[in-house]
Amino acid sequence: MDIPFQIEDVEKNLASELMQHYTGELSGFVRVGPKGYFLPQKYKDQASDIYNIPIRPDDVFVVTYPRSGTTWTQELVWLVKNDFDFETAKTTPIAARFPYLEFSILVHPFYEQIMRDENRMDPQRLKIIDTAVLPSAEKMSRIPSPRFIKSHLPLSLLPPTLLDTAKVVYVARDPRDAAVSHYHLSRLYRIQGAPKDFKTYWNYLIRGLHHFSPILEHVKEAWSLRNHPNLFFVFYEELSKDLPSVICRISQFLGKTPTDEQVEKLCEHLSFNNFKDNSAVNEMLLGKIDFLNKGEAPFIRKGKVGGWRDYFDDEMMQQADRWLLENLTDTDLRFPSWDLPQIDGKGNNPINVEYIRATQGRT
Repeated sequence: MDIPFQIEDVEKNLASELMQHYTGELSGFVRVGPKGYFLPQKYKDQASDIYNIPIRPDDVFVVTYPRSGTTWTQELVWLVKNDFDFETAKTTPIAARFPYLEFSILVHPFYEQIMRDENRMDPQRLKIIDTAVLPSAEKMSRIPSPRFIKSHLPLSLLPPTLLDTAKVVYVARDPRDAAVSHYHLSRLYRIQGAPKDFKTYWNYLIRGLHHFSPILEHVKEAWSLRNHPNLFFVFYEELSKDLPSVICRISQFLGKTPTDEQVEKLCEHLSFNNFKDNSAVNEMLLGKIDFLNKGEAPFIRKGKVGGWRDYFDDEMMQQADRWLLENLTDTDLRFPSWDLPQIDGKGNNPINVEYIRATQGRT
């Protein structure tokens, strides 16, 4: 079986421009499928194998656009499914318990060689590198059941049997907060990179020119499938506002019935202060081989809802509202933290692209 979508190279001049900022990529980028998902060139080599990975009935996936509460949710899901085994959770890294499916597509061969050269005297670190660059399908085949898998790929690029076979928890976050967090992570990762200023990054992102973008199409895919019995769709803002309720709902989805004491203990374990000090979740694979950029924000940063306001000037705020309005015309998806502008003066919040363009003087 092949793949039912096209993969096209990003135009050479644009790719060269982007590689000035996304310094971890040296070969260019691709756009995938009708939505044009933006991925590193290396995705081409694994696209078919990823799409055709055999799914097992006891698999559990956590799928998100990057920096949408992924690690937080992974830890929650793993502990619920493993009967609140906090001891193992504290001593075994999340990357080992809940591996990142497509991580290897982010590691350009040039940087893989640098990793190996820098760590050539340390067999343990070389083993970590071997794991990091292992192709996705091979990595999956080696994991014993039950498997817990993290992915940032949109559902349309994952195996088509996924939802009918396994359980999937999808987390969505206000794209403005996700953008700020993804910007900092990209600057931290030597294998990625990002522009020096956030505004430049933001303007690429809303054009769908960063890994796993366009973000709103990514979320809309999952939202349209939210009523599938094997998909649990949740907003990051729900996790932040009422974690005990979300724990109970996810537990029910996963066939578990936790006690009040277990829920309380899990909330404490997942609290921001405990989470940022938990080495099992915040010590990244790249950190273990010293392959991070110095002086950048840590992996677990702030987790704040609405923190994007510290990065957006008035022009960017208005731009973000227009972008959200234009891209949500075809869906009833609404982010909990987004106050939809009252654009018609009647208090009923219509989403009308022609109206927006007219009021902006655009044709």
